[in-house]
Amino acid sequence: MKLDGVRVIDLSMYLPGPHLTLMMADHGADVLRVEPPGGEPARNYGPFQDGHSVWFRNTHRGKQSICLNLKDDDDREQLLKLCETADVFVEAFRPGVVKRLGVDYDAVKTRNPKIIYCSVSAFGQTGPLSGEPTHDMGAQALTGLLAINDGGDGKPVVPGLPGADMGSSLVGLSGILMALYRREKTGLGDYVDASMYDTLLSWTAHLTGPVLAEGVAPTTRTGRSIGGAAFYNIYETKDGRFIALTGREPKFASSLLTLLDRMDLYDLCCTDDCEAQEPVKQALQEAFKLKTQAEWIESLEPLELAWAPVLDMVEAFEQEHAKAREMIITDPAGLRHVGNPIKFREEPAEFKFAVPGLDSKNS
Repeated sequence: MKLDGVRVIDLSMYLPGPHLTLMMADHGADVLRVEPPGGEPARNYGPFQDGHSVWFRNTHRGKQSICLNLKDDDDREQLLKLCETADVFVEAFRPGVVKRLGVDYDAVKTRNPKIIYCSVSAFGQTGPLSGEPTHDMGAQALTGLLAINDGGDGKPVVPGLPGADMGSSLVGLSGILMALYRREKTGLGDYVDASMYDTLLSWTAHLTGPVLAEGVAPTTRTGRSIGGAAFYNIYETKDGRFIALTGREPKFASSLLTLLDRMDLYDLCCTDDCEAQEPVKQALQEAFKLKTQAEWIESLEPLELAWAPVLDMVEAFEQEHAKAREMIITDPAGLRHVGNPIKFREEPAEFKFAVPGLDSKNS
């Protein structure tokens, strides 16, 4: 496996850090989860199955657990001793906390110059916002992304996906893997500063044309890929469910408009002026209301069209494609897990399904 022999110490909690180190554990890394007295908070978030939280299972399978109170001198020394033989250290405290605890990068590097130390935070280790407390939605709000997470009415809603959390997890993982590769040449470790804020800003390449060139903020009414385009939009069906049109290419517009006998609208679909596409959106809204989602699935399947039925998450995880891609996997006890998205042909992930009890390494 790709990460056989890599030892990881993980002090992080909730989503970003634990998800990062799960990706590593599934590919062979030996991950030691350092939990505070009382344990990782996600241990207590239901629903529960087989004696543990499903959330905790989804982020901690295949890891070991040790409970340390880093305010205690002996426990801190135990952690630093573990760092001497580790390859990677992950933490997600607010900036400044690990220094106060005596386990910051400089302290760990003194024990092990080869270690890759990754800090995952909301706003990064420097800058005016670095010390501010927040979770995912705070980063989304301050990067402008929450403002375009609306229903077309300009009123932002709570995001359904924690993109800042999970994006910073993958940025942190990318940085760690780059640093491990570089260490092969230099013999030295490095410090990775991964933040939710930076991650989200870096994901706006398709949105920032008007921002950077004109000083104009995108809106869901005018943005091509955020609700402005007729063929990149969501339409309600007769039974109160939804169909998503997911491709703006003219060939897709031609395919559906031919079915609807509305090729008179085709030229409007070829313009980048999203406000000019309002008649198309109105026509599609009226058309999709005439059939149920199931009926539309039957009608749209033969077409050359980018589209998808809007599924709830139970339906999503029951799809044959999710099983085929091993994104829903079942352990020997019959419990289901979310799979690993990093696929290799030669050395695929091997799932260690055991969920660690608190401080199981010392028990």
